[in-house]
Amino acid sequence: MTTRSITDRLGGLAFGGDYNPEQWDETVWKEDDTLMRRARINLATVGVFSWALLEPEEGRYDFAWLDAHIDRLHAGGVAVDLATPTASPPPWFTLAHPDALAVRPDGTRLTHGSRDTYCLTAPAYRSAARRMAAALAERYGDHAALALWHVHNEYGTLCWCDHTAAAFRVWLRARHGSLDALNQAWGTAFWSQRYTSWEQILPPRATQWHGNPGQALDFRRFWSSEMISAFREQRDAIRTHSDRPVTTNLMLPAYQNVDLWAFARELDVVTSDQYPSAPGLDAAADAAFHADRTRSLAGGRPWLLMEQGTNTVYDGDRVLGKEPGEILRHTLGHIARGSEGALFFQWRQSRAGAETWHSAMIPHAGPDSRIFREVTQTGEAVARLAELAGSTVTAPVAVLHDPDAWWALGVDGLPSAGLDYHAALLRAHRALWDAGVTVDFAHPEHELSRYRLVIAPALFLLSDAGAESLRRYVADGGTLLVQHASGYVDEQMHARLGGYPAAPLREALGIRVEEYRPLRRDERITLSDGSHGTVWSESLRSEGAQTLAAYAHGMLTDGPALTRHRHGTGQGWYLSTRLDDADYGALVDRLLEETGVQPELPGLPPGVEAVTRHAPDGRRWHVLINHRAAAVPLPEPAHDLVTGTLAHEVPPGGGAVLRRP
Repeated sequence: MTTRSITDRLGGLAFGGDYNPEQWDETVWKEDDTLMRRARINLATVGVFSWALLEPEEGRYDFAWLDAHIDRLHAGGVAVDLATPTASPPPWFTLAHPDALAVRPDGTRLTHGSRDTYCLTAPAYRSAARRMAAALAERYGDHAALALWHVHNEYGTLCWCDHTAAAFRVWLRARHGSLDALNQAWGTAFWSQRYTSWEQILPPRATQWHGNPGQALDFRRFWSSEMISAFREQRDAIRTHSDRPVTTNLMLPAYQNVDLWAFARELDVVTSDQYPSAPGLDAAADAAFHADRTRSLAGGRPWLLMEQGTNTVYDGDRVLGKEPGEILRHTLGHIARGSEGALFFQWRQSRAGAETWHSAMIPHAGPDSRIFREVTQTGEAVARLAELAGSTVTAPVAVLHDPDAWWALGVDGLPSAGLDYHAALLRAHRALWDAGVTVDFAHPEHELSRYRLVIAPALFLLSDAGAESLRRYVADGGTLLVQHASGYVDEQMHARLGGYPAAPLREALGIRVEEYRPLRRDERITLSDGSHGTVWSESLRSEGAQTLAAYAHGMLTDGPALTRHRHGTGQGWYLSTRLDDADYGALVDRLLEETGVQPELPGLPPGVEAVTRHAPDGRRWHVLINHRAAAVPLPEPAHDLVTGTLAHEVPPGGGAVLRRP
């Protein structure tokens, strides 16, 4: 079953969120039934954190309470996304199986009292998780209310315990085949680290100084594989009893513990969670960044926003509220980029517990509140967008995303702490978002020929296959921008010899990096075109590339800083420093102009998003989101699905979905 069949089952796009009726009583449940109809809720995620109620003691299940709630939701026209509650084992489990509790790198064993109190490699935990998934699927696998299975919650918890050590060694044997190969890959000749038996190998626990970078990278790869394996076990247990699609909600935050490309391929429907990390226009850009990443992970399949906050914006050590209209605007931002609806965490704001102050669709103030009124307005708008189901989004530009490159920049001993992978990824996307261009994300080894422009913002690690893929993309007519500190190491974390980046990529770029020169924390350098750089600089030698901007002072004076090289029928650009935001935006604009990439709808003022969804039959819809305080006139009147009327403008702080022939 695909997401399309989910929307068929729902009769339109999904709208709803996590529902935890076990926190409330019958009086509240009756009110929920009424309010869900008012808000046009058609999908509720149930059971995410209910292990203690579903299995009050080992091997004894109690489904009666869940039966009642699922039947009640179904009677009210609400379908169910049924979760396996394995992200929060109950206290009885951890007391019975203390070895299944997670251990930190310093050896501290955690205890219960929060969520994610488990180690995925612990046999007792994995067995209990499989049993729970099978028991739920056997009981509810063909229930009329069931639209989707939701395995676990936000996979990402790591552990450094002895179970992990044993599983890590098994994985390493399969990956490397022999100790000689492992020693070569990890460079253990340095610091006398050579391993002479598999039993000597441990996870990268706390140690005296810098750890081994090859070991650290393999540990990340191992954990990604382990998480995917744990998901598969529950998914396959469910599939024995049910034909409904199975997913898990991927997290796409500023850290990454799983290979999202690999994980997404295992999901029947790709779903993800998004919470902005800055307020205002930055929050809208972050929603677009998240949505474009999730759509790209889905690889052409429809996807679904599983969680967002109604009134939650993280800003450092503060949790801010959303401004009026942002619930609708952020929801439309995801739907514009392909989501088949929008869900929230959670339906009712908890009155007790660790997330008492996490926002919800019904806040502590109750339904007579701005938040619930905006939720209801958003639900009504989403209900009018049913015809978008199954339509797709295309993008002319790609930003490269490689989990290995991300993990490589997290190892010890790098020349600068300013090489922030997530920040570089976000920055490239933001420049394109500001330019009004829809963006895909892609892996360096993907087929890239459909993109007119590809940006590689932080490929510190680049495989041989990835380097050749990028060379071929340029040779075949593509335009590629590679940014500083790229291609420095191969897939084993071994430094590239003879100059950076990897040889095939050097061929496409027409340059060779001879020396890296990180900048001081507050240092700012000037280039010959008047732009400015921070964080990093490099001594380049041109091997055919044209210098577009040179360093204007210091030992690198007159040395290339920004270059362009024709290779085959395409062009390879290289930027050897981190430009200031305005200068970087100007460079991206220049590349868009040279490649003929236009905004989705030219002529819109800054602060207005536009994305197009396409149907197989040729129909299309322009989704417009106005973050400005003033209305934005349309070039010509068009039917707006959000209001169901002929629109002449996009209202201030509002949105429109315009139907086109």
